[in-house]
Amino acid sequence: MDFSVVIPARHGATRLPGKPLADICGRPMIQWVYEAAAACGAAEVIVATDDTRIAEACGRFGARAEMTDSTHASGTDRIAEVARRLDWPAKRVVVNVQGDEPMLPPVLVSQVAGLLDGDPGAGMATLATPIADLAEWDDPNVVKVVSDRRSRALYFSRARIPWPRGGEGPVAHAMRHVGLYSYRVGALKAFTGAGPCGLELQERLEQLRALWLGVPIVVAQACEIPPRGVDTEEDLKTVRRLMAQRST
Repeated sequence: MDFSVVIPARHGATRLPGKPLADICGRPMIQWVYEAAAACGAAEVIVATDDTRIAEACGRFGARAEMTDSTHASGTDRIAEVARRLDWPAKRVVVNVQGDEPMLPPVLVSQVAGLLDGDPGAGMATLATPIADLAEWDDPNVVKVVSDRRSRALYFSRARIPWPRGGEGPVAHAMRHVGLYSYRVGALKAFTGAGPCGLELQERLEQLRALWLGVPIVVAQACEIPPRGVDTEEDLKTVRRLMAQRST
């Protein structure tokens, strides 16, 4: 199928400023992300940034970069600006690949794009993986998702869902949300054109706005377990070590 990838990348991350330009085995992080995305079969891959340093770095390794407004609240808003500027049609599929996922398997990008091809009524798609233990289930930093019989999301939460009413027992039917999204451009514009809803603000989960608006989100189990992204300096050290091992 024909789809686009946009990589939102900002320089001013709170926990790790400048991380798209962080060196990983001689390349900036954003280059690793771009090259992974470019291997997924997309028609085009664009870096959407608000910082000329990131745009200039992209130019040095041959990536297309679009400058976007520095006041955007999220990467999703940055992607929507690119979609409007390039006048993509409402049915066009675009995948949001985070700029801090240098080890992201390209197959997951093509998988999440293909989910919309398989469900014409859905406006968004995302992935999930099984939750393995109670510690993960209880962790508020692990976002959970439950879906209906058509594999469409019913709810996302930082709390345990589904709740084990019969007691602790084994972790059953619990799925961890993977923050990789594809959108139809029409749904993307509707999503970013609406203000945050109460559920979104309470859980601090942007995707709840889509459910509140009635945008169907199709969810599939990821065909490969995604590796960790980079949020902290410790994450960066770990990824550097893993990437160095991969290249030897």
